Amino acid sequence: MAVSKAQEAKRKEDLRANVILFWKLVGTAIGLLVLLFLLTSWGVFGSLPDHTKLENPDTDLATEIVASDGITLGKFYKDNRTPVNFEDLPQNMVDALVSTEDERFFEHSGIDGFGTLRAVVFLGQRGGASTITQQLAKNYFTEKPATNIVARIGQKLKEWIISIRLEKQYTKQEIIAQYLNQITFLYNADGVRSASRIYFGKEPKDLNVEESAVIVAMLKNPRQYNPRREISKEKSFQRRNQVFVQMVRNDKMTEAMKDSLREQPIELNFSPETHNDGMATYFREYLRSWLDDWIEDNPNPADGEKYNIYRDGLKVNVTIDSRMQAIAEKSVKDHMKNLQAEFDYQNRNLKTAPFRDVTEKEVDEKILASAMRRSERWRILKADGKSDQEIKDSFLEKTDMTVFSWNGPIDTLMRPIDSIRYYKKFLQAGMMSMEPQTGHVKAWVGGINHENFKFDHVKKGKRQPGSTFKPFLYATAIDLLKYSPCREFSDGEYTIPAGRYGNMRDWTPKNSSGGYGNMRTLKDALANSVNTVSARLMDDVGPQAVLDRVKTLGIDTSNMSAQPALALGTEDVSLYEMVAAYGVFANGGIYNEPVLVTSIEDKNGTVLYQYMPDSKDVLNPEVAYTTVKLMEGVTQIGSGARLRDKWRGNQSYASILTDYPYAFENDIAGKTGTTQNQSDGWFMGMVPNLVTGVWVGGEDRAVHFPTITYGQGASMALPIWGSYMKGVYKNENLEVSKGSFPRPANLSIQTDCDVYQQENGSPTEEDDGGELDM
Repeated sequence: MAVSKAQEAKRKEDLRANVILFWKLVGTAIGLLVLLFLLTSWGVFGSLPDHTKLENPDTDLATEIVASDGITLGKFYKDNRTPVNFEDLPQNMVDALVSTEDERFFEHSGIDGFGTLRAVVFLGQRGGASTITQQLAKNYFTEKPATNIVARIGQKLKEWIISIRLEKQYTKQEIIAQYLNQITFLYNADGVRSASRIYFGKEPKDLNVEESAVIVAMLKNPRQYNPRREISKEKSFQRRNQVFVQMVRNDKMTEAMKDSLREQPIELNFSPETHNDGMATYFREYLRSWLDDWIEDNPNPADGEKYNIYRDGLKVNVTIDSRMQAIAEKSVKDHMKNLQAEFDYQNRNLKTAPFRDVTEKEVDEKILASAMRRSERWRILKADGKSDQEIKDSFLEKTDMTVFSWNGPIDTLMRPIDSIRYYKKFLQAGMMSMEPQTGHVKAWVGGINHENFKFDHVKKGKRQPGSTFKPFLYATAIDLLKYSPCREFSDGEYTIPAGRYGNMRDWTPKNSSGGYGNMRTLKDALANSVNTVSARLMDDVGPQAVLDRVKTLGIDTSNMSAQPALALGTEDVSLYEMVAAYGVFANGGIYNEPVLVTSIEDKNGTVLYQYMPDSKDVLNPEVAYTTVKLMEGVTQIGSGARLRDKWRGNQSYASILTDYPYAFENDIAGKTGTTQNQSDGWFMGMVPNLVTGVWVGGEDRAVHFPTITYGQGASMALPIWGSYMKGVYKNENLEVSKGSFPRPANLSIQTDCDVYQQENGSPTEEDDGGELDM
């Protein structure tokens, strides 16, 4: 049917009106969108971060503890996040990220128009619209997800605006680095660096393409695609392979490589980073308290606020050498595991085990009751308002728990009071190694397992040092009386009468293996820990002179008494103090307080603290050297001579503890020490540029070996030192000396006993029969 002109005109008029209406609607929509953008940018729908906030996003950054060899020992954190720069990322990770998360990342300016249009048209079925920049904006500045569509639209508008601002503020490379630093990957893996270290035991730059793909795969949902969780391992595997597909699609990987890699299983090197895991746990805990003290006196100069080690991203450079620390921890673990097995075997028929010299009643009413009141369980229940009796009753009720053993954790049902007794049986150890010329502490092992035994036996623990205290007495005699190591003394019984030095009764020490009636050189007497000779020296110089000397060597004497028994090491000292004091002998009479921290930097690399050396001349170099020559006798003819033995046993526990496969040939000065009833075993050993001390004993003094065979320092502590030194000598890069101790010029004290004999016309006796060290 023919269309009239009027109808044609009407049709054209309608079409024109519809076109105008369309463009009006489009214009209105665009105008509304622009208005929404303007209103959002003006903060009508909620505040937006200003440029200063964009420059410094509010992100918690972990404080990193960096060893002297550049290895990260651990972190203090609320979020375990240590940022890395783009240059620290492998190219394969950047390729995997962009290919999978934002293919046009390097082409858009924060908002992907094509992706947005695709998401709208297909309602998100063919991929979302968020760019990497938008995800970064969301992670930085969105506190919680929107609960309705209106709020979500407002949130999305904010993300767009922030994204555009971020693109203006940062380069594409900086945005990628920030994005990967911000993501959380579970298991305390906050940021890509923590994820790389925790899941693969590597720095990000060392990741291969398969490992990078696993990390990128987790970005979609770190829990759902986590390779560590049993329930999500298969999903992680499939998602990783999808990353390979995306890399092929974007010409970042060949088809052949994809086909080869997709069949490879995911191989993790899971290395958790909690405060109880990793290396130097006891040192890190002490460092935490050190930093707390430093923070109190050093506020942030920018705002006067105190630094926060859990969020301010400080970098603490410490003196610990991770290689030496690893050797030290292994040496302690290997020996203590074997020593514990022997200790348990010897206690198998002991009714009061692991305690000796006490009755069962004393165990219950003193040792266990005291430990119960000091326990965390008691503290928590007391804070909950429980009565003492209610708390005591709770210790008698069996409960599920996991307890420590040298063969791994044990899940068991046990009464808390029994668990206290169980833990008391474990022998503990402390070890510290220091460079005497600088005071730099190279290794610090405060116990056998930080998760289960928190007490630090390096700095906090103070125990009787036994014969390891004797070199201080000998040094005093050398200094005041110019005694030569070759001077002879009778090892016959010697008494210091009551009242001479304020002592209440006569003091007549005994030698551990008799041997009375011989003439001994000082070198021989110290090597074999002859107590009667120590008594003679103490009477020659007086206890106060020894106490004064010890104080100059950095040992706290405030609670020590100037009594003759001081000669046998009856006053408590810490291993930390002992290592520093022995360092004076190795360093020619110069005292360096142990150094732990060399510098502290803020998150921008600004140095906040720099250690300044503070050395003190506290001992005549001749006296220091002469004392060293005395202590060399310990490893030549005394209880430390086993350091020069070769392996002569089998692999049984007993032979491991009594045979010593060290065969050292270089100069070593040292001293073993054992206290009454074998409660403490010590060995202090040194070479020219390394002083190392070891203590071993029970938490309670009633926990000890029944006899001297295994209960002496030479069996309890010396093997740890020997194993450690064997390990450090294997790594020539550590440059631990095998040379002789430097001899002072114009030495006036004769240390060569052959020459001394000729000069003095008196024979010397080098008796290597060996007194057991006490």
